[in-house]
Amino acid sequence: MKKLLSRKRGNEIIGRFPRARVLVVGDVMVDHFIWGRVSRISPEAPVPVVEVDKENLLLGGSANVANNICGLGGQVFITGVIGADAMGDRILSEFRHRGIDTKGVVRERERPTTMKTRIVAQGQQVVRFDRESRRPVSRASTGKVLRYVGSLCGKVGAVVISDYNKGMIGAGLLDGVRKILAGSAAVVCVDPKQNDFSLYRGFDVITPNHHEAQRAVGDAMAAAADLVRIGNEIIDRHGFRALLITRGEDGMSLFEKDGRIVHTPFPTLAKEVFDVTGAGDTVIGTFALCMASGASFREAAVLANAAAGIVVGKRGTATVTPEELRKAL
Repeated sequence: MKKLLSRKRGNEIIGRFPRARVLVVGDVMVDHFIWGRVSRISPEAPVPVVEVDKENLLLGGSANVANNICGLGGQVFITGVIGADAMGDRILSEFRHRGIDTKGVVRERERPTTMKTRIVAQGQQVVRFDRESRRPVSRASTGKVLRYVGSLCGKVGAVVISDYNKGMIGAGLLDGVRKILAGSAAVVCVDPKQNDFSLYRGFDVITPNHHEAQRAVGDAMAAAADLVRIGNEIIDRHGFRALLITRGEDGMSLFEKDGRIVHTPFPTLAKEVFDVTGAGDTVIGTFALCMASGASFREAAVLANAAAGIVVGKRGTATVTPEELRKAL
């Protein structure tokens, strides 16, 4: 890790965060957590009875990516689609509270705001239920999103496409983003959920987890050699400048188009407190912010790995501060 990024260089990149600007495009949602305890089984059915202690409504999906960038001190802009409902109102309120511009958030009356509800008892998730519509957003909404992207072309250093496969990210939107950003210096980073990575061709960086990378090539990953083979195949097939595969508690692997491969081990302490909720959002948010701050792919990967190591030690959807990231160096 020291060879890839010195403490001095890491602090230099972090110090640039307040001047860096990142646009997030993707599926905006709410993460709803219900926390409680289980002490008995229901007499009505063989299911646990959760005695609720508290609940939280947090920014999720692409909204969590934006929240992570904001938490690190970066300037963030977001565009996506929400419903004309109470949860949509809540998201807009949370954005305004954080000073995040809401002009790019589009509301559709015909769809609900996506919300994932997780019931957690004694630190273990008991069940999750989702309120959502996965049908594609309307052409009118896509047009509004693309106009907002166009208004920021040349004004941001990085763009995140946060795809949760909830209807926001489709071929039409991606083609529009490509045309708008053609010739732009902004680095485009994609967090994919669809198995066909050809949808994302033409963008700079893609950050799948190891399961998503396997599905993208239709092959299983049984050993380290398989990881290298799969990584190289994705780069060769789709022409990304870089591929960052997240591997849970095993860390991350960065593949660059010039053939360089770097494996960053996960921080040892993080393995003991592993809650992956929202960790992928932290990774791509930190990576994109680093790129907008002048970091190389390898430097951004090291800092994103460190940020993930911090966030998995926090319960639920969480963010990282610049001070925590500096301490991790």
